[in-house]
Amino acid sequence: MGLPKEFMTELNDVLTGINDVMYTYILLILLVGTGIYFTVRTRFVQFRLLKDGLKSMLDKGKEKTEGKKVSSFQALMISTASRVGTGNIAGIATAIATGGPGAVFWMWLMAILGGASAFIESTLAQVYKVKDKGQFRGGPSYYMERALKARWMGIIFSILLIICFAYGFNGLQAFNISSAIEYYVPNYASTPGPMIVGIVLAVLTGAVIWGGTHRIGFISSVIVPLMAGAYIIMGIVTMVLNIVELPAVFATIFKAAFDVKAIMGGFAGSAVVIGIKRGLFSNEAGMGSAPNASASADVPHPVNQGLVQIISVFIDTLMICSSTAMMLLVSDVKGLDGIAYVQQAVSSNVGSWAIHFITLAIFAFAFTSVIGNYCYAESNILFIKNNKILLHIFRGTCVVAVFLGAQADFSLAWNIADITMGLMAIVNIIAILLLGGKAIRVLKDYEAQKKAGRKPVFRGSDVGISGTVWEEEEK
Repeated sequence: MGLPKEFMTELNDVLTGINDVMYTYILLILLVGTGIYFTVRTRFVQFRLLKDGLKSMLDKGKEKTEGKKVSSFQALMISTASRVGTGNIAGIATAIATGGPGAVFWMWLMAILGGASAFIESTLAQVYKVKDKGQFRGGPSYYMERALKARWMGIIFSILLIICFAYGFNGLQAFNISSAIEYYVPNYASTPGPMIVGIVLAVLTGAVIWGGTHRIGFISSVIVPLMAGAYIIMGIVTMVLNIVELPAVFATIFKAAFDVKAIMGGFAGSAVVIGIKRGLFSNEAGMGSAPNASASADVPHPVNQGLVQIISVFIDTLMICSSTAMMLLVSDVKGLDGIAYVQQAVSSNVGSWAIHFITLAIFAFAFTSVIGNYCYAESNILFIKNNKILLHIFRGTCVVAVFLGAQADFSLAWNIADITMGLMAIVNIIAILLLGGKAIRVLKDYEAQKKAGRKPVFRGSDVGISGTVWEEEEK
């Protein structure tokens, strides 16, 4: 029995090495470079048109017409549901424990730059979406096929996304929900608890995913705002109670972010790399996952949803991740990692009752992530082959992954998920760099209509884009 264990250890070591190379060199350059490039090309769209994004998010105009269509707000909540998972709680704790407080700064920077990348990929997803049984779907695979004429590239991306989100991340989310209960049950791992949690999560997941994208959007639009709002309030309360310590906390973050000695001593484990890696896992800007939700929205112009996705990135990192970071860094808790670190830190700040709040937050965030992740994966299964039997089989495997995830330590799955996430980002970034010019033309069209005093409505012929679902909608 020793050989399999040794093999798994060696395999994990190899994957860790691949992980380090990918994030330390390739993705560091691609993510930061692409973020800067699109920030300049769009003339800082993530700040300049932020007010328009807020208006688009709340615009109910076109969205009232058909009951099963997904609104802009619901699409935002689906993407935010996927983004706002245990990565915002346990992931931040791990980033700080591993890379130090400086990792928080690099996560902030990734969110600010990533806002422009998120705008481009989500705008492209809207332009090249398709209509299926009255609902829209799309994403990177679709704009790779329809704009780049590279279906093979879309299939590669879809496979990577399915492995990463439907099995890797969803198994990890289920594991984190289960592990949050360890605080309440002595010797939890050796009790029937993990199996019971797995069954409950599997049943809940099945009930939602067989209900369709509109049900996912409805549930996400209820749970995410409530839980995210409560979590941010908890962060604000913690900061107010520790307000005299905040200047020192911010000073520590900025000092550690540029600690040259620490960076040169081990770049792969530095605040820079850890911050970028966890920033990507948390806000997903440029990864190609959120466009799958963006494409489902029924909006008058692609730019509307592109702007809304910028808000999702900012909510995720600048608000929710920052709330976790502040709660951790103002506490005196040391030597812990993951969920236990957050639970004890919050308890030391505002009292032991907060441990129960964190457990509830983990469940809400992780469960909405599970159904948001599934939504992404379903769109990509349908891209590969739109077959009802295959879809039902796939849904069954997703439910099984959630069930098993609640009962296992997913250290190997985490590594695999990190690698597939990185590969997804590489494939998607290549595509959006090639197609960025089209998204810029669409942005200029939106701004020209606004300048003329009209509510922007998209017509592909105005920007030299044909063969899209928008032409059918015009009819």
